[in-house]
Amino acid sequence: MSSVMYERMRVNPKFQKLVQERGRFAWTLATIVLVLFYGFFMLVAFNPGLLGQKVAEGSMWPIGYTIELVLFVFFWLTTVVYVRRANGEFDDLTQELIKEAQKEGK
Repeated sequence: MSSVMYERMRVNPKFQKLVQERGRFAWTLATIVLVLFYGFFMLVAFNPGLLGQKVAEGSMWPIGYTIELVLFVFFWLTTVVYVRRANGEFDDLTQELIKEAQKEGK
């Protein structure tokens, strides 16, 4: 693509919408992941005894394992959500932008 086509895409309101939505979505997910990740490490640092307690009376499963398993699954699900939205909605908007820029050039 030529620089003229890139410029047409940059001034398109749909491009601004795409950049804002994608940025907001990525920062929201990143913030959630970082808060949970570092929150867990703060829990390890400041209250390690809690993590060693059992989930239930007579259980062999500690709270720390449970929290880490939940976080692991949550982080994978977060990745799946991002990839699906990126490959769906964001890619569709990108394709629209490219088609509109090509039409304007003709």
